[in-house]
Amino acid sequence: MIRLLIVDDSALMRRLLNGIFTVETDFEVAVARDGAEAIVKLHDFLPDVVTMDIHMPGLDGLASLDRIMLERPTPVVMLSALTEEGAAETLKAMALGAVDFVAKPGGAISLEIEALAPALVETVRRAAGARLSRTARLAERVRFRAGAAPRSVAASKLATSRPPPRLDPGDVGLVLIGTSTGGPPALEAVLTALPADFPWPILIAQHMPASFTGPLARRLDRLCALHIEEVAQPAPLLPGHAYIARGDADVVVTRRTAGLFAMPAPASPEHRWHPSVDRMVASAMNHVAPDRLVGVLMTGMGDDGAKTLNALTTAGGATIAEAEETAIVWGMPGSLVRLGGAGQTLPLPRIAAALRALVPTG
Repeated sequence: MIRLLIVDDSALMRRLLNGIFTVETDFEVAVARDGAEAIVKLHDFLPDVVTMDIHMPGLDGLASLDRIMLERPTPVVMLSALTEEGAAETLKAMALGAVDFVAKPGGAISLEIEALAPALVETVRRAAGARLSRTARLAERVRFRAGAAPRSVAASKLATSRPPPRLDPGDVGLVLIGTSTGGPPALEAVLTALPADFPWPILIAQHMPASFTGPLARRLDRLCALHIEEVAQPAPLLPGHAYIARGDADVVVTRRTAGLFAMPAPASPEHRWHPSVDRMVASAMNHVAPDRLVGVLMTGMGDDGAKTLNALTTAGGATIAEAEETAIVWGMPGSLVRLGGAGQTLPLPRIAAALRALVPTG
């Protein structure tokens, strides 16, 4: 049984959400009217997962999330508006520790909530099983608990299925990164650790709505030495740059006289998730030699990217899968590992160093 705490200041929204989950046979549901009540029920009800509205009087969703992650870290799914402001707030929430988000209905809630219900239930079930990092915000938690000694964290182990290929200097290559649930913090961890003169461009497919990928790119651009932009129009792929595919669509790689370009493309009905990692990687392999490609799969539900990155490994390219110990959801990287296509399986803090070691500087 999954213990779910619903936090929303709207009585109507609490009633509708409660109705969605109580008809499911695997949920035990409690509700809270605001952030202060949520913190009380966090300790009394001991939820496995929380849904959290962002805008609430008093202790709002972001402040409540912050308290949850310090007092009793629990998977939280944010309910977010599909607006520029909603996207920015959701990205802040994910930086604070939220594992996923669901877009709130934009019109009449009582009419639209039924259509939202299947995706909401799937997201919350997935979040309930998410792996929260034991080290994220550890120092803050220790200070909050007034000197309580943290448990030691065992050193991460490197697991490789084969020695990584040697990539020789030459024409520019390309790094391809795929992520989904939990992806924005994982991308931040990797991209902030790369230098401004990183020699190969980086192309990213992060499963997200279109209204979120632009704010994500701008947020990461402020944090990183790399220049980071959303692929909203054809863009030349340049060293020292990272490109995030526009949400609700796909991105493909093409080669022109001037070099490699990233092109936005309508979402392909042949692929379940968008932006599609499989489609991005397949297009890159059509224009770039396998030994000039490095593919990375990080946290995310499903198996998007596993098939094509397995093919890349077979063809002689380099691939990295995030290790289960750090992935919030080990679906995508785990699928690559199970296929035998992960050249290296690394915990998140070691992926940037692996990229620097793989990609030639001369």
